Amino acid sequence: MKGILLKDLYIAKSNILVTVVSLVVLGFGLSFLLEISALLVLAPVASTTAVFISITSDAGSKWNKNVITMPISKSQIIGEKFIFYILLAVLGMITALVPCIILAFFGVNITLHSLCLYGSIGISATLLAGGISLPCAYLFDPEKSQIVFMMSFMASTGIIVGLVLITNLFISVKNNILLTFHIVFVISIIWFFISYRIATKVYQKRDIT
Repeated sequence: MKGILLKDLYIAKSNILVTVVSLVVLGFGLSFLLEISALLVLAPVASTTAVFISITSDAGSKWNKNVITMPISKSQIIGEKFIFYILLAVLGMITALVPCIILAFFGVNITLHSLCLYGSIGISATLLAGGISLPCAYLFDPEKSQIVFMMSFMASTGIIVGLVLITNLFISVKNNILLTFHIVFVISIIWFFISYRIATKVYQKRDIT
């Protein structure tokens, strides 16, 4: 699986580089307009686009037809995309923290509370969206997969709103905003893992080429 991961990193390296630079520049730009911590919501979402570039590239080059002749199972092929997705989301978060740390060093008011809040929202939305779009990536053609990818983030926003409203039935979200989004974060992790397990089971006996 390490070799597959390196292959995807090589394919998407230019996109990853552009995304990283854009997030850093955007971070400094936002510091003049908004709370820079809000960049943590956008960063993991933007960084994961490289996963679908790699999937589209695999489909275009017929790579999956060749790899199935190697000692690699379908579950490993699918699982690698989920791992790649998580790595890129983490990379996006780290990248977004760079301008935050630099600006905080120069006296900009950035609180740990806001970093945890926006970071939790960003990762939760990314994991919820990935849990929807990644299993569908091999179900539709590349063009339709891109549409599902974009729609999945709109769906994740709706899911987060629903989870917050449900949580508000048991605890006051207004008074426990950080706790609320930590609960959403835990649910998103569970959903992403369940999605991975479902995807590997479904595609174990299906053609993914």
